[in-house]
Amino acid sequence: MPAEEGDGLRADILGRIGSPPLHRLYDYWAARCRAGRLPGRRDIDPLELGFVLGSLLLVDVLRDPLRFRYRLTGTHIEDVMRIHGRTGTMVDEHPDPTFRKAAVARYAEVAQSGRPVSARRDALIDDRIRSYDLLMLPLAADGITVDMVLVGMWIHAP
Repeated sequence: MPAEEGDGLRADILGRIGSPPLHRLYDYWAARCRAGRLPGRRDIDPLELGFVLGSLLLVDVLRDPLRFRYRLTGTHIEDVMRIHGRTGTMVDEHPDPTFRKAAVARYAEVAQSGRPVSARRDALIDDRIRSYDLLMLPLAADGITVDMVLVGMWIHAP
C-alpha cells in the first residue's frame, strides 16, 4: 500500500463497513505495510488478533490458473454460517453458484489489485436475513504479489 494512499484508502475502505473490530483489523494490517509493500503472512501474529480471531478466514491465492483455497475458517463464521469443513477446499467449488461467483470475483479483485476490499452484505443465516461486514486484506510474502487474503467477517446480531 503506497504511503500516499494511506488515509484516503482507509476512509474509502472503512466507510463501507461499521464494525469496530474490522476497523481495528484494517489498522493492524496497514501498520504492517512498509515502504509501499504489502505485509506477508509471517507479519501477522494470531495472538494479536484475539479481538477478531473467530471471525477470520485465510485464503490461499493460487496462480496459473487463478484460484482460491480456504486455508483457515474462523470458528464463529463456521458456527453461525453452518459451513464446517471448508478448510482445504477451493472457493470455486462452493455448492452455492451465486455465492461462488461473487466470492471468486472479490478474491480476484484483491489478488490482482493488491488493495483491500470491503462491503456490507445481507445473507440468509439461521433461516433469516442477517447483515455482515466483510473486509478482505491482501498479503504477499514478497511484499508485491498477493499470495493470501486475510478476511474479516463480522456478522451483526439479529
